[in-house]
Amino acid sequence: MAKSYDANNVFARILRGEIPCRKVHETEHALAFHDIEPQTPTHVLVIPKGAYMDMDDFTARASEAEIAGLFRAVGEVARMVGADGPGYRILSNCGEAAHQEVPHLHIHLFAGRDLTRMIGKA
Repeated sequence: MAKSYDANNVFARILRGEIPCRKVHETEHALAFHDIEPQTPTHVLVIPKGAYMDMDDFTARASEAEIAGLFRAVGEVARMVGADGPGYRILSNCGEAAHQEVPHLHIHLFAGRDLTRMIGKA
């Protein structure tokens, strides 16, 4: 069954200005804002401005400029929030098994404390 983009998902609504966000950074291709339920002292979401459901969709359909723009924005945000020195983690869940909650590609940037192991042993 083919997936289709839900234009009413929360991130699409943020991009349209229907829902406010605590903006950290914005570029031609990306928007970064603080997560409303932070899991670390610094928890920023970086999303593409285009309608992409997840990383699979994005890497299959986005232009080279959009891909570069999103990943450059992640690095810019890390430097802006001071996470580049001590370190940070980026994470993007893709699909049900990964527990992706919002069907719009989003990259979590976690920082501000020791992040321990990424995934526990199987």
